[in-house]
Amino acid sequence: MALVDLLNVSKHYEAQKILEHINFHIDEGERIVIVGKNGSGKSTLMKIVHGSLETDEGERINRQGIEIKMLSQVPQFDPSHSVREAIEAGLGELRTAKVRFDEISVLLAQHVDNEMLLHEQSRLTTFLDHHNAWNLDDKIERVMHHFMLKAYEHKNVHLLSGGEQRRVALASLLLLKPDILLLDEPTNHLDVYMVEFLEELILKEKFTLLFISHDRYFIDQIATKTIEVEECSLREFNGGYSIYLEQKQELLRTMAQQHDNLLKLLKTENEWLRRGVKARLKRNEGRKQRVLQLREDAKNNPSKIRKMKLELEREAKHFNRSEGMNRQKMLFDVEHLNLTLGDKVLITDFSTRILQKDVIAIVGPNGSGKSTLLKALLGRLKPTRGIIKMGELAIGYFDQHREMLDDNLNLIETFCPHGGDRVDAQGQDYHVYGYLKNFLFPREFLDKKVGVLSGGEKNRVALALLFTKKVDILILDEPTNDLDIPTINILEEKLQNFTGAVILVSHDRYFVDKIAKKLFIFKGDGTIQESYKPYSEYLEDEKELHEVEAMEAEFAHAQTATASVIIDKPKAVKLTFNEQKALATLPDEIDALEKKIDDLNTSLADPKKYEKIGISVLADELEKTKALYEEKVDELLTIEEKQEHIESLKNS
Repeated sequence: MALVDLLNVSKHYEAQKILEHINFHIDEGERIVIVGKNGSGKSTLMKIVHGSLETDEGERINRQGIEIKMLSQVPQFDPSHSVREAIEAGLGELRTAKVRFDEISVLLAQHVDNEMLLHEQSRLTTFLDHHNAWNLDDKIERVMHHFMLKAYEHKNVHLLSGGEQRRVALASLLLLKPDILLLDEPTNHLDVYMVEFLEELILKEKFTLLFISHDRYFIDQIATKTIEVEECSLREFNGGYSIYLEQKQELLRTMAQQHDNLLKLLKTENEWLRRGVKARLKRNEGRKQRVLQLREDAKNNPSKIRKMKLELEREAKHFNRSEGMNRQKMLFDVEHLNLTLGDKVLITDFSTRILQKDVIAIVGPNGSGKSTLLKALLGRLKPTRGIIKMGELAIGYFDQHREMLDDNLNLIETFCPHGGDRVDAQGQDYHVYGYLKNFLFPREFLDKKVGVLSGGEKNRVALALLFTKKVDILILDEPTNDLDIPTINILEEKLQNFTGAVILVSHDRYFVDKIAKKLFIFKGDGTIQESYKPYSEYLEDEKELHEVEAMEAEFAHAQTATASVIIDKPKAVKLTFNEQKALATLPDEIDALEKKIDDLNTSLADPKKYEKIGISVLADELEKTKALYEEKVDELLTIEEKQEHIESLKNS
C-alpha cells in the first residue's frame, strides 16, 4: 500500500499550467528523485506531496497517521535556541518514548505477566526501531561532527550563515526520521565528505525519501526511482541517474522509430488526399481529421527527439572528452604562497603554475580555503607570504553573489548595454533571444528585470553573460549551485568548448569528473595536493586509505592491550551449522548471480531482447539481482572473516 497517492492531480498558477492530470505514489522504502528543468514543477509536486500546497484538481490520499517532513530552503528556528537545542527541538517524542521504554522494562522485571505493559513495550519497541532512536545522544554527536556543527553547538543558531542553518535543519530531520522525508537540493552547502555521510546514513537507516537534486552521483547512489517532470506531465524511470539515461536513450530510439513510421503513414495519407477522394463525404471526414493530426504530430515530434538527443549527447561527452592540450602561455606563477585569516592557516607553502589550457578544479572540505585561493588569484586578497605572478590576461569571474549583475536592468539591457539586439559569444554572433534560448530562457523573459528572477535564473543569466566576454581564463566559484541538471549540461558543454583556461571551485563530483583535468585538493591543514586523477577516483582512494589507517590503529591498540594485560584463553568457537552450509553453497550462488547480471546486461544491449521483454522489466530485474549479489557477497565475507578469526584463536 502506498504511503501517499496523488490521483489525477492538476495545479495551475494563474494562466500557467504546471501539472496536468498527473498520478503519483510513494511506497514505503522508496527513494524517489524528481528531475526536470527549473520551473517545470518539481518543487510544486513536492509541496503537494507534503500537503502544504493545495491542488486545483484531483485527490491526495495519505495513509493515516504517517509523518511527512520537508527540509525548508529557509529554515525557521526558535530565536533563543543554540545549535544543539535547534537540532534536538523535534526529538522530544523520541526521548519520551525511550524514557518510558526504560521505565516499563524495570516494571516488567517485577511484573512479568502484565499484559498492558507488554503491549505498550511492544508498541514502543516498534516506534523506536522505526526511528532508530535507541542511542539518540550518540547519533546527535555523530551528525554534528560530520556536518561540521560541533564547534557551534552552544552558539545561537541565528548567528550561523544560511548554509550552516540548512545543515542544522537537515541534521534535525535525519535524526527524527519521519515516515517520508522530503529534501529539496539537500547537497547544497555540503562538501563531498558531508554528502558521503548523508548517502551512508540514508541507505543504512532505510529512509523513505522524495528529493530534488542536481548532484548526479548522489542521485545514482540514492535513488530507486527517477520521476521526470516535463510539459506538465510525469515520466517514470527505474533506478538512479545512469539507468535513467539508458532508459531515456531507449525512449529516444523508440520515438525516432515511431516518427519514421508516422512519416510513412503521412506520405500514404497525403497521396490518398491528392488522388481527389471526396473527403467531404461523411464516411471520410474522420480519416481527413486523422491526416491533419498526423501532420501536426510530425511537426512536434522532431523537436522533442532533438531535445532529448542533445541532452544525451552532452552526457556522452563525459566519456569521450579529448585529453590533448597545447600548453604554451603561462597565466599564473604561484611561489611559496601562504595565506592566514585571523588565527586560521588556510594555505601553507603552495607553489604551482597555471597554464593556458589548464582546467583545474579546487576541491576539499568547507572552510578549508578554496574560495580564498580564488580571491588571491584575482588580486583581491594579499598573500601572507609568497608571491603570485600574473601574465597579461583577461579574467571572467563567476561568484556565488553574482556581482556582475545589475538588478535594475532587464535581460536585453544586460546583454546589449550599448543598444541593439545582437550578442557575440565565443566568436559567434547571435540574436540575444537566440543566445538566451540556449540557456533555457523563453522570449517573455527578455523584458524582465534581473532583480525579479529567482536565484537559479540569476545564475543562468550570470553564466550566459560570462560566455559573452572575451577572456583568457574563467574563474568559477560554485557555478552549479541553484542550477537544474539541463542547465548544468549546457554549462559543461560551454566549458568543454572554451578555448582558454578554467579554474573552478565545486563540490559536485560528477561535474568535476566531467570537466576537470587537474585537481588542487585542500587537505584542511593548509596543505594543497595536486592530482590528475578523476575526483571520484581520488575520493575512493582516500576512503580506502582511511580504512587501512583505522585498521592499523585498531591492530596497534590490540597489540598494546595484549602486552599490558593477561587475557584468559578464549573459549572454543566454531561456525554454526547454517554458516557451514552457507560457506559451502554461497560461492556457487554468487557465480550464478554474476552470470545472471552479465546476461541481463547483454539483454539490455540487444534491441531484439529488450523489445520482447521490456527495457524497464530488464532494468528492474538487473537492480534486484545486483542487490542480491551484494547481499550474498557480504554474507560470504562475514563468514570467512569469522572462520579466519576461529583459526587464529586455535593457533594462538
